[in-house]
Amino acid sequence: MRAAAPAVVALGGGHGLSASLSALRLMTDRITAVVTVADDGGSSGRLREELGVLPPGDLRMALAALCDDSDWGRTWRDVLQHRFSSTGDLDKHAVGNLLIVALWELLGDTVEGLDWVGKLLGARGRVLPMSAVPLRIEADVVDATGGTYRVLGQSAVAVTTGTVAQVRLEPADPPACPEAVAAIEAADWVVLGPGSWYTSVLPHLLVPGLKDALHRTRARTIVTLNLASGESGETAGMRAEQYLEVLRTHAPELRVDAVVADPTAVEDVSVLAARSADLGARLLLRQVSRGDGTARHDPLRLAGAYSDVLEGFLGDVGTRENPPE
Repeated sequence: MRAAAPAVVALGGGHGLSASLSALRLMTDRITAVVTVADDGGSSGRLREELGVLPPGDLRMALAALCDDSDWGRTWRDVLQHRFSSTGDLDKHAVGNLLIVALWELLGDTVEGLDWVGKLLGARGRVLPMSAVPLRIEADVVDATGGTYRVLGQSAVAVTTGTVAQVRLEPADPPACPEAVAAIEAADWVVLGPGSWYTSVLPHLLVPGLKDALHRTRARTIVTLNLASGESGETAGMRAEQYLEVLRTHAPELRVDAVVADPTAVEDVSVLAARSADLGARLLLRQVSRGDGTARHDPLRLAGAYSDVLEGFLGDVGTRENPPE
């Protein structure tokens, strides 16, 4: 008999979450994306400010990544992602953002509205907000002289030129989305990353309800590292092992089972393996990049890496270690 497809919860936001979802959808249709709701820039920020709603942009991108692979699904995905270009108020607004907010107003229920967009797309999975209220990110940043200053807002933190030392959420004790908590508790696997580490990945671990669910769940956790630190912004110059050090600082009790990294993005394998072990995890090195010189994940290769983790191939290719229970 064929084994049942695993239930997977992916945590993140933006292009990083889209990368993991594009890979996971090749393995299972039991996917729940739990998405950050702290965006305060662009179309999402404008709608958030004007209407007092959750920022819809990252939710829209996650839905688009899970669309049905048919003419219907791909067409509606393109509609969702289309942005207006004008000299008026609609300039740079994404159609999907407007559609999502319209459904929220009509239905009066955030999760139900997202579910309806998922039905329209034939989405292979479900998309949920990580919190029931819009959040703001606050960061302590260290400048070149060693001084510390505070940066407010996701869009400002994402492009900061200093070194981020700590991030917090405002409000500090936000309510978690109940459906997201239930999904984590029922999951077989949880995938954290890739993505903007301070503004898309870590915020999930700062929502008390989600943090508690991650501690309670029997699901195993995979951390997916980024392909490049970038030349500027919140993770400029960060080495591969530093992502894990930051993770441990902000969530010291988080249990991690596997760390997936592309060898081209690892400066010292032995150091990264040691940092993975500090979290209780094994390191899996696989080429998961597109191979075209861009820092983008290849869905097929990333799906292959996730499959290796799920099946217990955590050593060299073809070598089984720690087979799943």
